[in-house]
Amino acid sequence: MPLNIPDGLPAVEILQEENIFVMRETRAIHQDIRPLRIAILNLMPVKIATETHILRLLSNTPLQVEVTLLHTLKHTSKNTSIEHLRTFYKNFNQIRKHNYDGMIITGAPIEHLDFEQVDYWDELTEIMDWTQHHVTSTMFICWGAQAGLYHFYNIPKYPLSRKMFGVFSHRINNSRIPLVRGFDEDFLAPHSRHTEVRRTDIERISDLEIVSESMVAGVYIVKSKGGHQIFITGHSEYDSDTLRDEYERDLKKGLQIDLPVNYFPNDDPSQPPMARWKSHANLLYYNWLNYYVYQITPYNINEIH
Repeated sequence: MPLNIPDGLPAVEILQEENIFVMRETRAIHQDIRPLRIAILNLMPVKIATETHILRLLSNTPLQVEVTLLHTLKHTSKNTSIEHLRTFYKNFNQIRKHNYDGMIITGAPIEHLDFEQVDYWDELTEIMDWTQHHVTSTMFICWGAQAGLYHFYNIPKYPLSRKMFGVFSHRINNSRIPLVRGFDEDFLAPHSRHTEVRRTDIERISDLEIVSESMVAGVYIVKSKGGHQIFITGHSEYDSDTLRDEYERDLKKGLQIDLPVNYFPNDDPSQPPMARWKSHANLLYYNWLNYYVYQITPYNINEIH
């Protein structure tokens, strides 16, 4: 599909090298077509990497997607330049009167904090509440999923004794759900987190369904009835090198960190890892865009409510 993203965004060059059809804003405005409008609230510290990860997956459909990148006002990013944010990002005040077909809320490396201790928690909850009437379907990733489940359903997160870190096998609980259409019965996905949500808490909420889980990593995909909210506890969007980069980063900091599970060939970190979850990742985003956004959202975006 043509991916309509801001002119000059660093991800453009990377995606074009991968033969992904990127349509710059200056060209897209001349096409008489109603693109899907997707907002990405990027809470990750290294924003350019996360932009590229997610944009790559949004490109895998025949639909034209127009992307708006968002950042919080109440937190100053230390790993992304102010110039990059000013050039390519908007804040919530600039878009609150608009509607979007879909929204993605990323994770953030702040699991050690209680939700209310996060400096932008009030701003985030305001945005999450706003999605209820301004977005057709919202996908929450990793800590973002935990935050969404806590805010909307009072589901807590629990600390893990060891970091859930690596590539894990998952199964599908209900293959008739369109979100997992085309998935293998057993598929892989990366996780990188110090906390978890638990099946027993989710099962108490009648509006939620556990779509996929892992014998080791636990709950993976949860959706609300109707698919207005999709919660992903892992990182299907990760590149092949992302877990390696996190592992080496923590080693350099002198932190206690285990090798990522089922990741390096023969558990040898000197060997280059291979991404074995890309097919699943692309299907996940394709199905979300098609069945929970495109097939449901009104043609007149102002009719979203």
